Amino acid sequence: MGNHFRFGPADLLRCRFGISPRWETQEAVRVLMRPDRQAYHLPWLSRIRAAAAGLDLRPLWLLMPRRGHHPDLLSPPPTGPSPSFEEEMARVRAAAGDPEEAREDLRRSLACTPGALESAAGRRMLADPGRAVAELADLTEAAWRALVAPHWPRLRALLEADVLFHSRRLAAGGLEALFDGLHPDLRWDGGTNTLTVERPAHHDRELGGQGLLLMPSAFVWPEVVGGYDPPWQPTLVYPARGIGALWAASDGPAPSALAGLLGRARAEVLCALHEPASTTALAHRLGLAPSTVSAHLKALRAAGLLIPSRHGHQVLYERTPLAIALATGCAP
Repeated sequence: MGNHFRFGPADLLRCRFGISPRWETQEAVRVLMRPDRQAYHLPWLSRIRAAAAGLDLRPLWLLMPRRGHHPDLLSPPPTGPSPSFEEEMARVRAAAGDPEEAREDLRRSLACTPGALESAAGRRMLADPGRAVAELADLTEAAWRALVAPHWPRLRALLEADVLFHSRRLAAGGLEALFDGLHPDLRWDGGTNTLTVERPAHHDRELGGQGLLLMPSAFVWPEVVGGYDPPWQPTLVYPARGIGALWAASDGPAPSALAGLLGRARAEVLCALHEPASTTALAHRLGLAPSTVSAHLKALRAAGLLIPSRHGHQVLYERTPLAIALATGCAP
């Protein structure tokens, strides 16, 4: 039993990572209706409570069954490593151009929730699927602006750090090492080159040379989601590392000994890099101007305390072993 992704020789070379702000928006909306997903997000829920109250998210929730089909046309997998939200939503809106395909996709999803097909909202969607897609896209954009965009620098930093970590696992140990650390429901069989997502139902997907898109998500925890039927890109969405500290406040003052060595501001920048992060993400986290953070990062790198790594258009900074020892080994 389970969802089986079957790799051919070409697929082994075409696994890639992606980050999707549209997916994070979708899953943030889902968290609001799923108490079992809220444990790590209580500070965020408190911050967005007033904004969420101003949105009528019921049409989106109607298409989010606990088990079953979520409309592929409303959540196409990203085509690049880190598309903008606007680029992703342009693809969603293009789905309104094929009403019959949109109607069938919506119908499949509604059928997975008891009573949804017969509900007034469900009937309206199927009566005019082009308009339904446009309205659902409008609602998704409103959810992005209210719930996710204000927090995107923090979320993106978490997702980028996860991609960097797992990319290194893939480079060091291949697919077996990669899948071993993503989620306990995943099983990799190197003999048959098959990745299984443990599920009560059975579903097979030959990757057919497309490879597998791997997407970390802050909001999908505790689940792992494997999906998309042909012709869509096969995709696996898994919980990002470090979500337990995602909404934590700043770690507080840097250790006094470290501050005396580096200066208070640079010590706090170094301590904030418990996960690799970009200049923008650090500025957001510390409440400083990006130019100020950039100057501190340059000085810390020159001192041999940071290593830069490029991810798409972003440069992530992480601590060297010496920096880790300094940041964690000094008592306040």
